[in-house]
Amino acid sequence: MSLKMLRLPRLLAATASVFAIGSIAVAAQAGDKEVSRQVSFGGSCVKCELSGRNLSGARIIGANFSGATMVGAVLRDAKLHASVFVGADMTKADLSDAAMTGANFSGANLTSARLRSTEANGVVFGSANLTRADLSDAEATGAMFGRAILTNAIMNSATLRGVVFELANLDHASLNDISAAGANFTRAHMNGTTLKSAELQGANFGRVDANGASFQDADLTGAILAGGDFSHASFRSADLTGANLTGASFDGADFRDADIAHTTLVGVDLSGARGLTQNQVDEACADTRTKLPRGLTGRGCAGGVRWIMHHEPMQTTIRMVPAVPAVPAMAATPAPPALPSPRYFTSIYR
Repeated sequence: MSLKMLRLPRLLAATASVFAIGSIAVAAQAGDKEVSRQVSFGGSCVKCELSGRNLSGARIIGANFSGATMVGAVLRDAKLHASVFVGADMTKADLSDAAMTGANFSGANLTSARLRSTEANGVVFGSANLTRADLSDAEATGAMFGRAILTNAIMNSATLRGVVFELANLDHASLNDISAAGANFTRAHMNGTTLKSAELQGANFGRVDANGASFQDADLTGAILAGGDFSHASFRSADLTGANLTGASFDGADFRDADIAHTTLVGVDLSGARGLTQNQVDEACADTRTKLPRGLTGRGCAGGVRWIMHHEPMQTTIRMVPAVPAVPAMAATPAPPALPSPRYFTSIYR
């Protein structure tokens, strides 16, 4: 088979790709609201005007829609694998049930967009605006939301294992019943965020601002909360077994019925926490810097050995003990008197 014959299928595929994306662009320019389903293996529609267009069920693979305007566009059940929507305006777009594994929405505007039940594994939403977006029941394992705006977003029952939310704004977002083991929330803003009954085993909440957040009934086994601000947060009935709370603040936080067995409380300020009991604290690992509510006593842990630490101010007590008189040296025992020299008597018999 000649080299030209081998290249022919690739050439035809590329040509079909260009015509497919091209037809979408032409339809957009013509103002057609109903865009027929297209099959595409690539192509480019940079800065296209597709607002309000119906692209339901479209297969747009590896396409480039950077900077496109797609306000209110309908992409239900569309296949958008590895496509690029960097900087696109997709306000109020409907992507329900769409499959977009490997797609890139960096910097895109997805305000009030619908992404319910989407397949978004490995999708990049870095710095995207997802304010009030609905991602309920989405499958987004390994997705990237670093620095994204997710204020008031809804992500209930979503699968978010290993997802990165570093420096994201999740204020007042709803993440109830999510499965997010190993997720990274480092330095995220989570004021008023709800994560009720969430699976957060091994998740990292280091240095987060989670004032008033709710972790009620959540599984935080082995999670990292070090250095975070959890003032007025709720941990009612949460499982914090083996979690690391080093250096975090919990002023006004609610720990009623929470499990803190083997939880690290080194340097933690719990003085203003509510709902803590001595039985709970007895199972945790504190140190001299741990601040507990009045009346509670922490226990230290090291090498499997536990010791009790009292946090009341230490009082110095001086006891006067009379000196014990010295025992006089005993006189040397006198030597027994020398025995007198023996006397001999001679008897003379006559």
